[in-house]
Amino acid sequence: MLKKIVAKIEKNESIDFTEALELIQLEGKDCMELFSLANHVRSKLGDRVDLCSIVNAKCGLCSEDCKFCAQSVHNDTEITPYPMMEEEEILNMAQMMEEEGSARFCIVTSGKDVGVEDFENMLSSIRRIRKETRLSVCISSGMLTDERALALKSAGATRLHHNLETSKGFFNKICTTHTYDDKIKTIHIAQRAGFEVCCGGIIGMGESIRDRLELAFTLRELDVDSIPINILNPIKGTPLDTEKPIKPLDIMKTISVFRLILPGKNIRIAGGREKNLRDMQGLCLLAGANGLLLGNYLTTQGRTPRDDIMMINDLGLIPGGVHV
Repeated sequence: MLKKIVAKIEKNESIDFTEALELIQLEGKDCMELFSLANHVRSKLGDRVDLCSIVNAKCGLCSEDCKFCAQSVHNDTEITPYPMMEEEEILNMAQMMEEEGSARFCIVTSGKDVGVEDFENMLSSIRRIRKETRLSVCISSGMLTDERALALKSAGATRLHHNLETSKGFFNKICTTHTYDDKIKTIHIAQRAGFEVCCGGIIGMGESIRDRLELAFTLRELDVDSIPINILNPIKGTPLDTEKPIKPLDIMKTISVFRLILPGKNIRIAGGREKNLRDMQGLCLLAGANGLLLGNYLTTQGRTPRDDIMMINDLGLIPGGVHV
């Protein structure tokens, strides 16, 4: 089966859903061949590992009912909400992460969208970061309008982050306060405004293997630029807090098959990697991934950027990214 896939890839042909389903279910030594093939495809993009970082600029009190999220008002979690950070605070965080090795910095806010005053703060923060650092700026602020997308682009943001989270068929088991089509509409708005789009999801929420693959094929159809793969880190007080974790090898197989479905895209290992992959984090960069989210996540801690950069160097890869 793998020989047939290798032949298709050498001809720059796309794999189909049936082939992807067979690949993600491989076991034993075939897994090692799958990882090697995915790494070969990844190597065509070069040896640089794209490094990005985030700031949770506005935390909690979100009206949406996403079952995985500590920031939803529907979930009884232990986070402490806070309002939009001041511009100087956001800039300081960006400068710190640039010093740690990040090439891209994302301003993230909780909520379905952003209020007028907070949006103006976001615009001024983008301008300051672009003026006072070499970082590329990404925005993750919920649903967008065409007008707001153009304003963000004009301020200097180059990429919009907006995860689909899972497949269309599984989405309503995770969230009911907005729809999958709402999310796709925001992605199209961002693309019309000239943004790169960072869009992926979370695995380990109780979805099937088919759901994971359907997400990957939707991302291919949408032609997004960067695909973050998060692995559920169950938060106490959320409906998913007792979800059984995915095995590290299954995470690696998911990453490898995503690489074969999306050969020319950035595939980034993000939240939950420390808890779920443990000592196998580095192997994912030899199994198809070519990006990492550095530092802390929205409401959970990551490991130190220094440790991640050491890991990348130890693998013979190059830490960094492209400043735009």
